[in-house]
Amino acid sequence: MSMQPREAGEVPGETVRVARAAFPKGSLAIRLRDELGVLFTDEQFAALFPVRGRPAWSPGRLALVSVLQFAEGLPDRQAALAVRARIDWKYALGLELTDPGFDYSVLSEFRTRLVEADAGQQVLDRVLDAARKAGVLKPPGRARTDSTHVLAAIRSLNRLEFVIETLRAALNALAAAAPDWLTAHADPAWFDRYASRPEDYWLPSAKAKRCELAEQTGRDGMRLLADSYAPDAPGWLRELPAVQTLRQAWVQQYFLDAEGEVRWRAPKECPPGALRLVSPYDTEARASVKRDIKWDGFKVHLTETCDPDTPHLITNVLTSDSTVQDIKATDLVHDTLAAKDLLPNEHLLDAGYIDGPRIVTAAQEHGITLTGPIQGDTTAQAAGPYSQTAFTVDWDNKAVTCPNGITTGQWRDALSHRGTRVIRIAFSPTDCRPCPARPECISSTRATRREITLRPRSEHEAIRQARAAQGTPEWRERYAARNGIEGTISQAIRSTGLRQCRYRGLDRTALQHQLTAAAINLARLDTWTTAAPRARTRTSHLAALRPAEQQARRGETTRTPD
Repeated sequence: MSMQPREAGEVPGETVRVARAAFPKGSLAIRLRDELGVLFTDEQFAALFPVRGRPAWSPGRLALVSVLQFAEGLPDRQAALAVRARIDWKYALGLELTDPGFDYSVLSEFRTRLVEADAGQQVLDRVLDAARKAGVLKPPGRARTDSTHVLAAIRSLNRLEFVIETLRAALNALAAAAPDWLTAHADPAWFDRYASRPEDYWLPSAKAKRCELAEQTGRDGMRLLADSYAPDAPGWLRELPAVQTLRQAWVQQYFLDAEGEVRWRAPKECPPGALRLVSPYDTEARASVKRDIKWDGFKVHLTETCDPDTPHLITNVLTSDSTVQDIKATDLVHDTLAAKDLLPNEHLLDAGYIDGPRIVTAAQEHGITLTGPIQGDTTAQAAGPYSQTAFTVDWDNKAVTCPNGITTGQWRDALSHRGTRVIRIAFSPTDCRPCPARPECISSTRATRREITLRPRSEHEAIRQARAAQGTPEWRERYAARNGIEGTISQAIRSTGLRQCRYRGLDRTALQHQLTAAAINLARLDTWTTAAPRARTRTSHLAALRPAEQQARRGETTRTPD
């Protein structure tokens, strides 16, 4: 397909007349065209198409169709049907009433071009640019971020099902690509073992039987790999994605013992979750656990503005591996917002995103104040007269004085078990052994002296200030605004299906989330322009009877409805 950029013209007169008659109060699509004009132009996506070839449908219109599709939660077939049949969509797209639209497969092809060019962010950025021009996106202000789990478009498999299904997928791929070769090399028993999908209810329940079946599968897979990589086998066989996945899965799930026999790995011998495959059909999905939630898939981080006098718009979407901790997303979010000139003055986060290094980095590099609960002191001496906070630190002279007046200069820079910079301070055993406060000061009966671990000065002071502030009513009042991001996640799940991947692979899932954010932003801009009131935070009858002093302690009297 080729594309010759065309200027977006006015909405045809007949389309305007019929749309006004059919929708006297307007609709989302009609109001967006009236308020924001032409959102996407062909020039924005010209680089995605070659100059020569069969003419393509307008990519600017396809981008708008994709966003409207997510705004209404439509699959491709219904979205293409809406372009042909719905008057309000024709109005938004500037089409004649007689325009036949396009085949639904065009949407999939367009998304593929967006993924290959990493152009999905352009769609969200264009909506944000329109909000800037409308004067409703005014950074800096306040922003809030939270994450949620996303289920991959795959079937959840246990380990035994996974190895059987992986071998079955490789056999099916070879049967389609090289049927004659596979017929010559397949074991006749494979047709009975792998012709149908494995279901756990018909697999053996005894542990020994399951292990025996897994090792039988391992031997079959190893034989297939050996034949595929044999010198006389066609070289392109081993390049098939399903064969590559089989090879990777077998390295993760099996090993050869001293006699050369294939053995199934114990669970603790398998790679960590960040590396371990969970499905042969989506090799980028990973298994993860958060509290009582277990899932195979990804994780998405949504960042939105939360100033009371503007619509709450999603300014950044970050889709990551499900095993990536929230704390690693904080700096990435700030860097992305800085590149778009959308940095807030204050960023509201939960405890998973915030620690000393992030507080310091956000303040020094971006001028952002991070507001959120800091994890408490987890050391054995977290409280009491000899807690770590009871020791006086002289940063300039690199010395620490204990509550009893003993000073030590044994100060050295080190790395923690997580690789972060820390400071190790140790007192002398000659001072600690005779000290009458030793049982209270030193938690271990074997230790001969008190040792303290500190973070670098800037991080240490940032953590102390944050912990001191988070118990005040003023802090609770500011932090209460973070609750609204949970409503945004709920809206994305209910209205656009954020929880479930439509596509396979991290890049395509990221595009789904970018289109989701663009759709939610357009819906919120429409709500703002029509002055529709925001829904109030729901309160149960029992919670409404809570005494006023308890509400003040919980920060409920100042909670902003979202």
